[in-house]
Amino acid sequence: MTPIKLGTRAIGAAGELLVQYQLLKLGIDSARLTTDSGIDLVMYVPGHQSAATIQVKANVAPKPAGGKGKLLVSWGFPDDSPAQWLACVDMSTDSVWLFAIETARNLAQQKHASGTRALYFYTDESVGPKALRVSDMTGHRLEAVIGQLLDGRPRELP
Repeated sequence: MTPIKLGTRAIGAAGELLVQYQLLKLGIDSARLTTDSGIDLVMYVPGHQSAATIQVKANVAPKPAGGKGKLLVSWGFPDDSPAQWLACVDMSTDSVWLFAIETARNLAQQKHASGTRALYFYTDESVGPKALRVSDMTGHRLEAVIGQLLDGRPRELP
């Protein structure tokens, strides 16, 4: 099969669909928004008073830090994102991490004058102790975060 080069829109759409699929598997209903307002999905978590908004950022695969360093996954996001949650997707592993937007801002290692932040962590576990690694992010995996939001209650969708 001939490899397909995905453009940024296709990568974004694939990321949104992966997040929706994983939410649905966990019993969480969600909907995509077609406007480009900085909110990509709305999810309804049972037991919560209102729907929650999600901005999704997706990457096809890890990249070398600085172009030739150890592999990492990274996502840029606007500092003033109107969403309540930031979903970070690595399409190469079908992995999704979900951060409360304030947590994402605090964890982001870079803040740019342009009004964006960069959050990244290494897939190579041999990096120094101060660097964030994928293994440090286990508690932010979508499954773990949704499990906490559901408070262990099993879900069943019609």
